[in-house]
Amino acid sequence: MPLNPTPLADQVAVVTGGSRGIGRAIAIELAARGANVIVNYNSNGKAAQDVVMEIVKAGGDAAALIGDVAKVEDANALIKAAIEKWGRIDILVNNAGITRDMLIMMMSEESWDAVMDTNLKGTFNCSKAAARHMMKARRGRIINISSISGQIGNAGQTNYSASKAGQIGFTKALAREVAARNVTVNAIAAGYIDTKIWESVPADMQETMVNMIPLGRKGTPEDIAYSVAFLASDEAAYITGQVLAVDGGMAMF
Repeated sequence: MPLNPTPLADQVAVVTGGSRGIGRAIAIELAARGANVIVNYNSNGKAAQDVVMEIVKAGGDAAALIGDVAKVEDANALIKAAIEKWGRIDILVNNAGITRDMLIMMMSEESWDAVMDTNLKGTFNCSKAAARHMMKARRGRIINISSISGQIGNAGQTNYSASKAGQIGFTKALAREVAARNVTVNAIAAGYIDTKIWESVPADMQETMVNMIPLGRKGTPEDIAYSVAFLASDEAAYITGQVLAVDGGMAMF
């Protein structure tokens, strides 16, 4: 049997933080496989529109929508927009995330709250909004972009590591809640991915981190996007409550 070049045809996806880096790659990959995509952004509207234009140019359908996922009304609006435009919501990718790195002795309450609100509360807000519709339709995929920092910790990232560990616990609990309605919930523990967030990291520190990766290289945003596309597909219908490490072997358990 020949492979289906558009296995996600007619499905509708919402990708939070979809304007740049990992989110951009995810939005483009899902669209390439046939999905209609809401590209969420919080500040960079031009970048989000560029993603939409790339998808449309390739023959897909997409729309950019501003929204701060830490705010419940914005999260609800994202899901509502997808349903109003295409009549359904099949795939939610909770990718929006921020960092406010600092050793705990110098970390402000504001820095803690900002990271937890976007990374963890944002995942809760969007998942709650989407799950209601997915359960009614008796089908859905929720994919949370977590990090190996949530599995092994990282000095200077108590806030980020806690938020990403929280996503993993959230994934497992929600997977149990919605499984009876044929909705799956999984997480991806991303490793050292080559995005702009690393541009400010000194070269010697980057080299040290690469040396810790068995495969000997940084990951690409596309490495994460391919994994998301698999978890969103029918081929992954019997996988739920799992954490898929996409990290080149950096964290093995």
